[in-house]
Amino acid sequence: MQSTIEHQCDVLIIGSGAAGLSHALTLAEHCQVIVLSKSELSEGSTKYAQGGIAAVFDANDSIDYHVSDTLLAGAGLCDEDAVRFTASRAKECMQWLINFGMPFDQERDEKGETRYHLTREGGHSHRRILHAADATGEAVQLTLVEAVKQHPNIHLFQRYNAIDLIKSPTNQNTLLGAYVWNRKKERVEIIRSQFTSLATGGASKVYQYTSNPDVSSGDGIAMAWRAGCRVANMEFNQFHPTCLYHPEARNFLITEALRGEGAKLCHPDGTPFMHKFDDRGDLAPRDIVARAIDYEMKRLGADCMYLDISHKPSDFIVKHFPNIYRKCRSVGIDITQDPIPVVPAAHYSCGGVMTDSHAKTDLDNLFAIGEVAYTGLHGANRMASNSLLECIVFARSAAQFILDNLQQPKCVELIKDWDESQVDDSDEQVIIQHNWHELRLFMWDYVGIVRTNKRLERAHHRIELLKQEVNEYYSHFKVSNNLLELRNLLTVAELIVNCARQRKESRGLHFNLDYPDKLDNPQPTVLIPPKH
Repeated sequence: MQSTIEHQCDVLIIGSGAAGLSHALTLAEHCQVIVLSKSELSEGSTKYAQGGIAAVFDANDSIDYHVSDTLLAGAGLCDEDAVRFTASRAKECMQWLINFGMPFDQERDEKGETRYHLTREGGHSHRRILHAADATGEAVQLTLVEAVKQHPNIHLFQRYNAIDLIKSPTNQNTLLGAYVWNRKKERVEIIRSQFTSLATGGASKVYQYTSNPDVSSGDGIAMAWRAGCRVANMEFNQFHPTCLYHPEARNFLITEALRGEGAKLCHPDGTPFMHKFDDRGDLAPRDIVARAIDYEMKRLGADCMYLDISHKPSDFIVKHFPNIYRKCRSVGIDITQDPIPVVPAAHYSCGGVMTDSHAKTDLDNLFAIGEVAYTGLHGANRMASNSLLECIVFARSAAQFILDNLQQPKCVELIKDWDESQVDDSDEQVIIQHNWHELRLFMWDYVGIVRTNKRLERAHHRIELLKQEVNEYYSHFKVSNNLLELRNLLTVAELIVNCARQRKESRGLHFNLDYPDKLDNPQPTVLIPPKH
């Protein structure tokens, strides 16, 4: 039998968004890095982040204000130390990004001097959102991709799926690297590394309606769980309140910055409604806005609600939101004159693999950075524009810890070859597709914006049945992209449901009709993997 091809590096980074690439750039001056990308380098959630990045640049703002706003949005479940750690490093990290050429929008002040244009979004008490028009994530991704492509110590493995982490047989708390699937050559390979960092993003593809790209299938969370890492707060999945509702506009987000600049949520007849749900009106945090839209749609039997910014001057709208303007015009909507049809969609996972301030997990040389991680920053609800910030702050913190602990390789432990001698090629891809659609549909219906105990039990039962089918399929057939993603999404779905069943209250993004009230002393929901 042919031996499995093996690659070696100092640090293996699984994921190529803001977290993975900024991590790689911070490390690469001092060690050899492999970056694994499931698709092309640019195709992750970072690219689709429209709003911006929160950081204190205004003299009237402060780190304390940023901290208090985040704690309030997090509904009593944020780790204050993690929040302060992130907010206090925001400006420095943004300056690091600017030094790579990040084109944040600028304006002239009253004295004619140039400064960064800061916008405001839901939950923020001050203007502190740095942005590149309404396509900040795309600008971040392009900036970082350009930099990593030019660095000789960063080796890019595009169109590779990570399958599983490889644990040392002599020390179960240490990793040797990962098994990966080369999608181009359709073969399993090994990457051996001194450190491994998960930067795989979130898991919102577990839901039928999502703003996320196809690659967001919870791979890092599932791999870490299988390797023995704790996860936390998986019940808190953020539903972006305003996704464009149009058959030709799948997954297109309408940024919160529209509401920050005065857009109003309305019924089909133009009547505003957010003032009935929260004193902050249209600037209420996302969980409140998403539930309000969901409630009004169900109450009125409407397919969508509307977001109207047409009362603003046309040139202001086109200048500040060119991407949204162009997209809406492409499907026949002129946002300078017409309201935008919107619906909520699964958007961001606030829970994930448990980490500390260096992004360290329960395994000695495994790190988790960005949306894949639970740092304590977001609590029960992520505040707008803290996500890209979290990616860069923790990517750089993890990199510094790794550089401080790099060692010369000691004796090299043997890694078992990947054994495909007992499996066949599958001619039944329809099974995977059917199970994928079934999973996403019942997760939307039973574990969506509003939950009940009965719905959670139904979801749990369906997951158990699907797990049996998929595990049997995985044992008998060669791996494929769809099979790997379905396997990981099932694991993540189970973690979401188990966390949701444990939380006996409604808080932030988790709303259960059977437990409508908040508990007095809320705690994170921590799941501990079973011992194998």
